[in-house]
Amino acid sequence: MNKDIEQSSAEVDATKQWLDEIIIGLNFCPFAKKEFVNNTICYHKSDAEQVKPALQTLIKQCHYLQEHDEIETTLIIFAEGFRRFERYLDLVDYANDLLIESEFEGIFQLATMHPEYCFADDDFDDASNFTNRSPYPMLHIIREASMARVLAIYKDPEKIPEQNVALAEQKGSNYFKDILKGIHQAHPQK
Repeated sequence: MNKDIEQSSAEVDATKQWLDEIIIGLNFCPFAKKEFVNNTICYHKSDAEQVKPALQTLIKQCHYLQEHDEIETTLIIFAEGFRRFERYLDLVDYANDLLIESEFEGIFQLATMHPEYCFADDDFDDASNFTNRSPYPMLHIIREASMARVLAIYKDPEKIPEQNVALAEQKGSNYFKDILKGIHQAHPQK
């Protein structure tokens, strides 16, 4: 069994609670529950604070997923690094370039979550941003073949983002702020 799946830390525990309460609880990702329940998510806490070590972690996790078909997806959780959203976005750009350079394009794709996530045309406090706000900066490595299989049987998958935004706006920013605050209080970093 992958030590990263069994790894327990404030960051991993907070991430699991966020997945359970927000991502699965509000059905922001209709595919997450199965993997969460089946324990096929690798939670990899990274202490990287600089781009180069973070990218090395990304590639190691891609190779790990290639070698372990029983693991569906990986969440790289940055415990200390990339707290500024702009810096995180730089990491995402480098990470996507590295996936191409490393010939992982078409095999893996990245989804992005960050505590300060803000869509380009939104105000910082808009509730829509909470569809991608997480307790910690994260890179989510997704198997493209698995995603294609799931999307092929899911009715109207292109509507998922707009449905998520509508639900987030219905709930309001304070709803999400309170949940994230509670998660951090329940799992304080040491």
